[in-house]
Amino acid sequence: MKHNNQFSTYLILTGAMLFWGLSFVATKIALQSIPTFTLIFLRFSIAACLLLPWLIHRDRLSFTRKDHFKLFLVALFEPGLYFIFETIGLQHTSAPKAALIIATIPVVVLFAASLLLGERISPAKLFGTLISIGGISVLVAGDPQFEWDLGGPLLGDLLIFGAVISASLYIVCARDLGKNYSTIEITGMQVVYGALFYAPAFIWELPEIQWAAISTNSIGALVYLTLFATIAAFLCYNHALTQIPAFRAAIFINGIPLVTAAGAWVLLGEKLTLIQAGGGLLVLCAVYLTNRPELQTVPQEF
Repeated sequence: MKHNNQFSTYLILTGAMLFWGLSFVATKIALQSIPTFTLIFLRFSIAACLLLPWLIHRDRLSFTRKDHFKLFLVALFEPGLYFIFETIGLQHTSAPKAALIIATIPVVVLFAASLLLGERISPAKLFGTLISIGGISVLVAGDPQFEWDLGGPLLGDLLIFGAVISASLYIVCARDLGKNYSTIEITGMQVVYGALFYAPAFIWELPEIQWAAISTNSIGALVYLTLFATIAAFLCYNHALTQIPAFRAAIFINGIPLVTAAGAWVLLGEKLTLIQAGGGLLVLCAVYLTNRPELQTVPQEF
């Protein structure tokens, strides 16, 4: 029974990975006619409008002040600070280098979960993380348009690393909240606080929005980002965090670039090389290695 439960958890995590991976393709389409922070606000505010009535109807909003603070922190880290750091950081550093920095999220989660949640650090986890980062490196370097440039402004790199810290703290905080609250309660409040966080940026962009110029493709992409990359993906990922240790869920994040590359190849006609496919295979091997049951020490992690 436990094996079946873990299989369903990994299946759900794979769903979140697919939803988030394709979100980069959808975002690229949506941004053709919707400003950046308006897009983020719309996807989270619409998601909040869909989830909040259900929570009110089911009387699932009885949080303590302390837990409201924790829920606010979850939303502050993800989507709040994460998207700000990533969006601004990409304006000051190259996308390939940003991808490599983002790939260190499992490393930060590994040590943060050990420090804050008491999860055990094992050699298999460290080895799997290194393989995963290596796979991301191959995936990035295999891009036909890739240019190896480790120089550039330090500010951009620091901002992207800020996104790494934000995502890692979200994973750890959500894992802790999952001990007392359901997935939909956590996700519902996460999108509500996320929408409130981005409301000022939306108001700032509001006068310059050309509503009549928003294309049908952008609207379709917004619908995908709201229903799948926001509601479905966060429900899947937050549920997984209630079932398995933070690190084992975090390692799946490094599969997102593989999904993005494959999605861009199929939907946008971008090139996908054999080298990139090899890098993606390394990432999948790392996910498998770090989640093999015989390599887990259950008493210490649960």
